[in-house]
Amino acid sequence: MSTFWSIWITVLTLIVIAGCFFLLRAVSKNYTGVEEGKSMGHNFDGIEELNNPLPKWWSYMFYISIVFALIYLALYPGLGNFKGFLGWSSSNQSIGTENGIKADSEAAIALAKVEGRWVQYDQEVMRADEKYGPIFKAYADTPLDELVHNEEALKVGGRLFLQNCSQCHGSDARGGKGFPNLTDTDWLYGGELATIKTTIMNGRRGMMPPKGGLPIEDSEIKGLAEYIVKLSGRDHDEALAAQGQGSFMKGCFACHGMDGTGNKMMGAPNLTNNMWLYGGSRGVIAETIKNGRSGMMPAWKDVLGEEKVHVITAYVYSLSNK
Repeated sequence: MSTFWSIWITVLTLIVIAGCFFLLRAVSKNYTGVEEGKSMGHNFDGIEELNNPLPKWWSYMFYISIVFALIYLALYPGLGNFKGFLGWSSSNQSIGTENGIKADSEAAIALAKVEGRWVQYDQEVMRADEKYGPIFKAYADTPLDELVHNEEALKVGGRLFLQNCSQCHGSDARGGKGFPNLTDTDWLYGGELATIKTTIMNGRRGMMPPKGGLPIEDSEIKGLAEYIVKLSGRDHDEALAAQGQGSFMKGCFACHGMDGTGNKMMGAPNLTNNMWLYGGSRGVIAETIKNGRSGMMPAWKDVLGEEKVHVITAYVYSLSNK
């Protein structure tokens, strides 16, 4: 916050508090010339207005509120850039700006501790680590092929999934357009436990260039899309698919294989099943061929750490291996 706005907010806040105090003082005095408890000379429908002062308890509560506000603003942040005498803050605003969210968070917590600052978020993280750290350590020491049979661990993994993964893959893990379904057996890079953990830890970046980076003319795209429809076992135009096969052999097979079954080493999809990340209609297939696709899953090792990723891996694996 700039110095101007800091001063503006500070002055405005103090003026409002002072205004409340003087307003309360003003209305607490009798300026009417009518003795307290006597009639003000107003009568409506049998109801007479008396010159009664503000209730003492109400006035005292108001004064207490003003004193409390001043003490609170002195101890905690609230007046512009003033940090308060307690050095309290809700969180470290520098988190996630340099190395990685988890690494930055740990560094910020250590710095706040050295400087004697009271950061509420840091305190909550430390209490959570003290309570749940041993639990995650025990899970991390358990081989994945054993952890997938631990019901409590899978429940924990499910909660971590909802907090961190459901935004893309959905709360039911069935994904959406451009986001893989994790409950089936179709895996771009492989569905083994070790492969799933590698994917979550390091992320994935999949990219198909427009036309696969091959010398394919726009006039060939329709036939190529028809050939891919044929590969997936659907009704197709045989003559058009035959033309598309020639286009496929220009180089599409280098990633998707001669038979179109894909390549998990490269993350190239299997074109012979009916599972489509972006959609399997002829129009969508043609769009994919023409414009290419680019997808990215971020790495979670610096966000959650390996112990939590270990538990999520077991949960994700359990979704497609009941």
